Amino acid sequence: MKKAILATAVLGTVSLSAQAQSSVTLYGLIDAGISYVNNAGTASHSLVKYDDGVASGSRWGLRGSEDLGGGLKALFVLENGFSTANGAAGQGGAMFGRQAFVGLSQNGIGSLTFGRQYSFSTDYLGATYSTGSQTVAGNYAYHINDVDQLTSSRINNAVKFTSANFAGLTFGALYGFSNQAGAFAGAPANGTVAGSSRAYSFGANYANGPVSVGAAYTDIRYPSQATPAFSTTIANVSMGNVRDLRTFGVGGRYVIGAATLWALYTNTRFETLTGSATTFTAYDAGAKYAFTTALAIGAGYTYMHLGNANSGHWNQGSLSVDYSLSKRTDVYALAIYQAASGRNGTQDVQAQIGSSTSFFGPSGSNADDQVAFRVGVRHRF
Repeated sequence: MKKAILATAVLGTVSLSAQAQSSVTLYGLIDAGISYVNNAGTASHSLVKYDDGVASGSRWGLRGSEDLGGGLKALFVLENGFSTANGAAGQGGAMFGRQAFVGLSQNGIGSLTFGRQYSFSTDYLGATYSTGSQTVAGNYAYHINDVDQLTSSRINNAVKFTSANFAGLTFGALYGFSNQAGAFAGAPANGTVAGSSRAYSFGANYANGPVSVGAAYTDIRYPSQATPAFSTTIANVSMGNVRDLRTFGVGGRYVIGAATLWALYTNTRFETLTGSATTFTAYDAGAKYAFTTALAIGAGYTYMHLGNANSGHWNQGSLSVDYSLSKRTDVYALAIYQAASGRNGTQDVQAQIGSSTSFFGPSGSNADDQVAFRVGVRHRF
C-alpha cells in the first residue's frame, strides 16, 4: 500500500513537472473612444465618430512555448485583430490577421519562425522610434497609410530569424515567399495570372542603458497582390501600378530621467511597372515626460514629403495626455493637426490624419488641413 501511494506521488510530481515546462497564455488589448475631425469627406464637413484601435490596435491572441531541453524551446503566436465598433475581424477579415507563426528558439542564438509575421521595419523602427508607438497618439500619428511599414507590415508565408540579445545588439532577417509556380520573386496580375507578392526584410537594433538606435530595410514586390494588399496611395495621390515598394529607415531614442526623446527617418520608394519612381520621405521627432508613474504627456512632430513624379508636403503635430488607472487600464486625450501642400497633376494634395484611410480619409477638396481631437480608454488583459 505504501509503495502504491509513493508511486502515485512520484507520477503526480512528474506530471506537474511536464506541465510546468510548457505554457499557453491568452492575452489582448481593447481600445475605444470618441473622436472629432474637421474637413472630413468631399464636402469638408466636421465629423464626430466612435473610433477604436487608435492608441493601440484592438486584438486578442494566444502565445505559447514548450521547453524541449538544453535551452531549446518550441513557440507559437496566434493573434487576431478586430473592431469593437461592430465585432468584425481586421486585416482583411483574417482570423489571425495580425500574427500567426510557429517556430523554435535557442538560448544564446535566437529564434527561427514560420508564418505571417512583422517585418523589421515594424519590429525595430515603428515599435521603438516613432511618435505612434511612444505616445497614445498611436495610429493617428503614424505616417500616411503606413506606406513606410511602421505599424502594419505583416508578411505572409514568411521565414524569419531573430537573434538573441548580444550585449544590447539584436538583428534579424525575413523572407516572404510568393508561393506561385514560376514566380519566385512575385508576379503582377494579368488576364490569366492572379498575381503574387514576395517580400524580404532585415534590420538591427542596439540598446545600451538610456541610448538605443536601430535601422531596418523592407522590400515588397507587387504590394497590391498581397492579401490583404499593402497601400500604395498617399492621401489622394495614387502611385499607380507598383512593381516594387522599398522602404529604409533609421531611428534613435534617449531616456533622461522621466523624459524620453526620439527621432526617426524613413525613405520609401515606389517603382511602377513602367519603371518610373516616386519617393516618400518622413522625419519624425518627439518627446514625452512622466510626471508620475500614472501621468504622462507626449508631443510629436512629423514632416512628410512626396517627390519625383508627384509633389506633396505634410506637416503634422500631436499632443497627448495619458493617465493610468491601473497597470492594465488607462484613459487618454489627444489632439493632432496636419497641413498639406503640393500638386498631383491638376489636383491639390490633401491632409490625412492617421495611418489608414479607415480613420477619417483625406480632407475635402476645398481644405488642405485637418484637426482631430480624441478621448479614449484602453484595457489590456
